[in-house]
Amino acid sequence: MWLIRYFDEKVDEMFAKGLIHGTTHLCVGQEATPVAACTALMKQDKITSTHRGHGHCIAKGADVAKMMAELMGRTTGYCKGKGGSMHIADLEGGNLGANGIVGGGLPIAVGAALTSKMLKENYVVLCFFGDGASNEGSFHEALNMAAIWDLPVVFFCENNQYGMSGSVKDMFRIENIADRSQAYGMPGHVVDGNDLQEVYDVVQAAVERARRGEGPSLIEAKTYRWKGHSKSDGRKYRTREEEAEWKAKDPIARFGQRLIDEGLATQHRLDELRKKALEEVEQAVVFAEKSPFPTIEMLEEDVYAL
Repeated sequence: MWLIRYFDEKVDEMFAKGLIHGTTHLCVGQEATPVAACTALMKQDKITSTHRGHGHCIAKGADVAKMMAELMGRTTGYCKGKGGSMHIADLEGGNLGANGIVGGGLPIAVGAALTSKMLKENYVVLCFFGDGASNEGSFHEALNMAAIWDLPVVFFCENNQYGMSGSVKDMFRIENIADRSQAYGMPGHVVDGNDLQEVYDVVQAAVERARRGEGPSLIEAKTYRWKGHSKSDGRKYRTREEEAEWKAKDPIARFGQRLIDEGLATQHRLDELRKKALEEVEQAVVFAEKSPFPTIEMLEEDVYAL
């Protein structure tokens, strides 16, 4: 979780300095959801991600040096510097790609799960999406198809309370997005997205169910993004008091304290891990800065048309 937080905080800093262009969507404050969900997966399992996908990439095992190079537009990045923040894919690691289209990963996850079932490859697909995506048509089509075909998908909604600047309180007439699972005949679960252990336990059970051929599940993890929707967001639609309330539920601090209370770690060991994560991010920046930019001649490479 520290690696994810330091990576996104460094991205925030470098964007402000003009060293990263375009825009970027940070997941600071909701680190427990990608870490817990991906920990419940096996190596061959796959994920689909969102435009707020840095945490998903790292949790699925991506190299932060290659990620930073991608965000800085360097040829050593995952997409050779042409994709940027919202389009990182790591097929070898089972990450089928982030997606700049809200809800765009849902049908991709269903397609990958259908492949797994038809070819008997026995991998599970964990589909990350946000609360805003659950009001897209692709959400309903994907859940229905996955349900009627008993596909091995875990639909994982990171409900961070805001779809761009729209509060979930204004966008839904139901208390829980997971309640929509009933319309498609699959289990639905609501979890505290800032509690790593709780998220892990529920996702692991859903993954095992999918792997047994019993079909998809819908999980809603209630969490909160500390930063704005993107870099142009001044957060005028919410109060600083609300932000402080959620920061008091910091998932990293909560899990660290739990490890100490249960005698599984010491504060010294946690400090060592925190320092290691910070150093890895700083080394990623050095790697990216030393990497070359694409040339004009490379512009049309890796471009396909049908």
